[in-house]
Amino acid sequence: MQLVRRLYDWVLHWAETPYGVPALFLLAFAESSFFPIPPDVLLITLCIALPAGAFRFALIASVGSVLGGVAGYGIGYSLWGVVDSYFFNYVPGFTEEVFARVQGLFSAYDFLTVFTAGFTPIPYKVITIGAGAFKINFPVFILASAVSRSLRFYLVGWLIYRYGPAIREFIEKYFNLLTIVFMVLLVGGVLVFKFVF
Repeated sequence: MQLVRRLYDWVLHWAETPYGVPALFLLAFAESSFFPIPPDVLLITLCIALPAGAFRFALIASVGSVLGGVAGYGIGYSLWGVVDSYFFNYVPGFTEEVFARVQGLFSAYDFLTVFTAGFTPIPYKVITIGAGAFKINFPVFILASAVSRSLRFYLVGWLIYRYGPAIREFIEKYFNLLTIVFMVLLVGGVLVFKFVF
């Protein structure tokens, strides 16, 4: 936990440098395949510092995250047999049990699995690498990643653009709960649509 806290503080310090925007891109890229700290923490800080740039920051985070997801897919697709022990031993959120459950989810709900992980606090890196390792349809993976990551980061950007710094504490405190509620509503809406129409 101390290592994670140090990484969290290290991520935040980039907002106070001229390299905050490139750091956001690189963080979003890295978090999609191996880095434990989500880019939201730097995105929120940058948006508060410059609310007019909130949507540009959200775009940068989205593009970085989707490209990082492609890298994660590539790791799973090409290198999984070589690097699996590293991920199971050193990357938070990666366990053999979780990975086995992910395989079951992919076999039943490929788009929804990627979308849910991309939008919610579920470790996205487990899904990106799993998608490659289990060879799910690549266009489906890209579409689900692009939609979910963009929704997540643009929601954060819009909230700060609309409500300013006062929303930061609220987002940080309730982000996980908010994304879970949104997913429940989204899945409920899909089920209603499926059974009504």
